[in-house]
Amino acid sequence: MAVIKSLAYGHGAVPVAQALHDVVDAFAVARMEEAVTLRDAGVRTPLVVLEGPTCGAHLETAFKLDLQVVIHHEHQLALLRDYADEPVDCWIKFDTGMHRLGFPPARVRELFAELSRLPDVASLRLMSHFACADDLSDQSTPDQLQCLHQATAGLEAERSIANSAAVLAWPDSHADWVRPGLMLYGASPVIGKTAAHYGLRPVMSLRAPLIAINHLQAGDAVGYGATWRAPEAMPIGAVGIGYGDGYPRHVGAGAQVLLNGQRVPVIGRVSMDTLTIDLRGIKAAVGDVATLWGEGLPADEVAGWANTIAYTLFCGVTARVQRCYKD
Repeated sequence: MAVIKSLAYGHGAVPVAQALHDVVDAFAVARMEEAVTLRDAGVRTPLVVLEGPTCGAHLETAFKLDLQVVIHHEHQLALLRDYADEPVDCWIKFDTGMHRLGFPPARVRELFAELSRLPDVASLRLMSHFACADDLSDQSTPDQLQCLHQATAGLEAERSIANSAAVLAWPDSHADWVRPGLMLYGASPVIGKTAAHYGLRPVMSLRAPLIAINHLQAGDAVGYGATWRAPEAMPIGAVGIGYGDGYPRHVGAGAQVLLNGQRVPVIGRVSMDTLTIDLRGIKAAVGDVATLWGEGLPADEVAGWANTIAYTLFCGVTARVQRCYKD
């Protein structure tokens, strides 16, 4: 079940679905609106709506568009009980330890029995979610897995708990359905492990042109706040991208871009539309294209410079950035 919520982690849900439709068994999205967009685009692969229905109309939509919905809260049970239309496919989500969404494990059998009897439920599966699968030293993952086994023992239903980190690092968790998300896009979901370690390759390369080259004298300040000064006479470049495009404003010391095959330091503060780079020792010309992250410069590394995670980089690329898809 490939997770393509939040515009496929910023990559574009429809193009990603079109690329993967023949190699997956289902897609997962967060919200009903995301599922409707995919169906309107002609995506016919089974779709699971992870946040489930928030109103009765969502159940009607689920039937009309052949969507599977996750039931994780009492108000959704009430919707199902009151629903008097055609049956829909459902997942019961229960909380094995993340404490975000889901029913208590002690209620799984009761709810499974009740929903199995409802005429408005076409099929029923079971789901939970790991809190710390990205940390290989954390005991909560095996504890959650044990909770899953104990709570669902003997129930005749397909199960799903494994996210990207669990797919890669916790093989005992794979059960009937795995739900890869971040790993699909070529970033590492495991703390202390690189994407290359797992053979993951970046799907997205964020690029922007060099729009100016200027020459500074020693002591000249660069950018807002004059936080960086030239240590000597030197060239700098202005790259046509900034936080208005989704590049993180708060990248720290050590941040780099890739230009003409070389790593080049980012200097000064990132602006809304531009960032500046140190061109000492670099052969460059206006119009050369810099890679902000992607092939040759992992998003995980850039995320580290910004004290964030690759998820936020991908999801933060704004609408004004042109998307170019390769077949």
